[in-house]
Amino acid sequence: MTERQPSRPPAPPTPPRISPLPFGGMIGLACVLFLDLGTAGVLRWWAVVLLVVAWVVLFVVALAWWTPHPRRLPWLAVTGLVLWVVVVVVVNVALT
Repeated sequence: MTERQPSRPPAPPTPPRISPLPFGGMIGLACVLFLDLGTAGVLRWWAVVLLVVAWVVLFVVALAWWTPHPRRLPWLAVTGLVLWVVVVVVVNVALT
């Protein structure tokens, strides 16, 4: 007895779903960079340099985590925002 051939070809496999989380994390990091650079008129120059160096570190970590840990990228943006708030408050309170 012969096997019956299917009447239509099988459906192609569905591509894996792309997570929006790493894109959101990178958008958040871009916003944090604007905050860091926007405080140049308010903070001392060394505090702005500290914030930008911290942002570069967060950005490099985000690039390294893009594929293996996409769910962690938004937390890097949150970390950058919290660091910005802490530095702005501490520098303004300590120097007044």
